[in-house]
Amino acid sequence: MSAPATIVYPVNKIVAGVDEVGRGPLVGDVVTAAVILDPKRPITGLTDSKKLSEKKREQLALLIKERALAWAIGRCSPAEIDRYNILHATMLAMSRAVEALSIEPEFVFIDGNRLPSLTMPAQAIVKGDSLVAEISAASILAKVARDHDMLALDAEYPQYGFAQHKGYPTKAHFAALAEFGVLAPYRKSFKPVAKLLTASSKTS
Repeated sequence: MSAPATIVYPVNKIVAGVDEVGRGPLVGDVVTAAVILDPKRPITGLTDSKKLSEKKREQLALLIKERALAWAIGRCSPAEIDRYNILHATMLAMSRAVEALSIEPEFVFIDGNRLPSLTMPAQAIVKGDSLVAEISAASILAKVARDHDMLALDAEYPQYGFAQHKGYPTKAHFAALAEFGVLAPYRKSFKPVAKLLTASSKTS
């Protein structure tokens, strides 16, 4: 589904924004967030999480959780990603985030060009994390949540460097993966991981 050319912001409706983080990494959950902002408690500085420093994201995440009318995190595990593929797992995680909100939204803005299965009207917006405050807030919460996942994994397996590359397919990550092997949280269906598993099965 193509994203509409213009943003039609509903008047006098409870609006949620949804975004995802973690489609590209080789390891860990794909993480989504849904946020309903409080117009009476505005938050300055909201934008695409990728445009913010780690420190600023952490600060804004605390403000969002404090001031938003409702927020929730949705996830799909590596096993679910392997079962459904990353696109369908992302859509499922987005649906889970919306369903987990303590307030049911009347309209949902989704970052990207596809809509997950929802029970209320929604609009997909390409680059929505830079255009819609609710999506910006969701992108920040999702990014902070997934980064915390990677820090926890790094504490358990420091030799992989998860705190640095956050699970993305960097040269350092490939080197660690080749040296130390595939852990349980890896996405086995992703080509670099599948290739390594196939090679190791042939040598064992």
